[in-house]
Amino acid sequence: MDALKQGADALFILLGGIMVLAMHAGFAFLELGTVRKKNQVNALVKILVDFSVSTVVYFVVGYGVAYGTNFFVGAEQLAAKNGYELVKFFFLLTFAAAIPAIISGGIAERAKFWPQLIATAVIVGFVYPFFEGIAWNQHFGVQAWIKAFTGDEFHDFAGSVVVHAMGGWIALPAVILLGARYNRYRKDGQVSAHPPSSIPFLALGAWILIVGWFGFNVMSAQTLDKISGLVAVNSLMAMVGGTLTALLLGKNDPGFVHNGPLAGLVAVCAGSDLMHPFGALAVGAVAGALFVVMFTLTQNKWKIDDVLGVWPLHGVCGAWGGIAAGIFGLQSFGGLGGVNFTAQLIGTAMGVTWALLGGLVIYGLLKVTLGLKLSPEEEYEGADLTVHKISATPDREVSW
Repeated sequence: MDALKQGADALFILLGGIMVLAMHAGFAFLELGTVRKKNQVNALVKILVDFSVSTVVYFVVGYGVAYGTNFFVGAEQLAAKNGYELVKFFFLLTFAAAIPAIISGGIAERAKFWPQLIATAVIVGFVYPFFEGIAWNQHFGVQAWIKAFTGDEFHDFAGSVVVHAMGGWIALPAVILLGARYNRYRKDGQVSAHPPSSIPFLALGAWILIVGWFGFNVMSAQTLDKISGLVAVNSLMAMVGGTLTALLLGKNDPGFVHNGPLAGLVAVCAGSDLMHPFGALAVGAVAGALFVVMFTLTQNKWKIDDVLGVWPLHGVCGAWGGIAAGIFGLQSFGGLGGVNFTAQLIGTAMGVTWALLGGLVIYGLLKVTLGLKLSPEEEYEGADLTVHKISATPDREVSW
């Protein structure tokens, strides 16, 4: 029976890892559909290469920083208990690799390729797992302190703060330090529109992310005996709440409609195991509204050229999700309890502060050393031809 349980748990978390791995295709197609055609190849290559760099760095360094486990042992030890520890690494790696995938959307169309890979290595090797270990592995006694102070630990079941807010708030200083795309904001105060290149690809990316998210949330239980149908239904309700609000406030804009469900899913991650489905619906609806309002403000009023709106989507909605778990997770709001508002506020503030600091230091150092931005000529030509020497749809076949 013990062997059967170990095998079932390994299979369970492996399936979760595969579903979240598929979400990276969603990140790729969401970015591909949003950027202009001259940057589509770059979007696809970045996501795949960022994931590959993340895998090596998290395997060698990051997983050990977060969980104190290293893989510098024999294969016989690694294969023990059906290789569950290895499969758990795979599952959690897909979370870690989501951070550079999130950032990629914010800095799209004008960022240099190699400096971003260096940033990916530092973020996944240290910045992300440092806070991951605090939130999910009791590092440095922070959770014990929060519990002693508030009565409950900071609760983030599937990563509203640990993953999404972390990615969004690291991206914010990166986007600001990088600067806007050429001619995006004109000297006369006008905002030059850069419409999405392909709504079908944008929608495909959103749908892939939506489907994979049920592995992201439900499989965060990590063992089969802890699986919860409540998490699945709460994820569903938050998704539709975000969609409907984004539809109404976004005035039928397909970009808002397809990012609305993602906003809801980002926000529900933290408390998806605690909330009542009606609470999850409300959390998703607020997240959808936050995305539309904050995206519009950043792009048009504050003139922060966050191409995919990753700070509003992941940063703001992720922080809202961390705080919302301390509201809608309460029994008085129909939740299961075991969480409180103050603990969620403290944990969320810590995650946001650490992410901002990490993003500012990493991208600040890269800016003064290697540089972050393509030249105006390279940006005008497009990252596809500048970096990869080929376009997504070559105009003509090469004749020999």
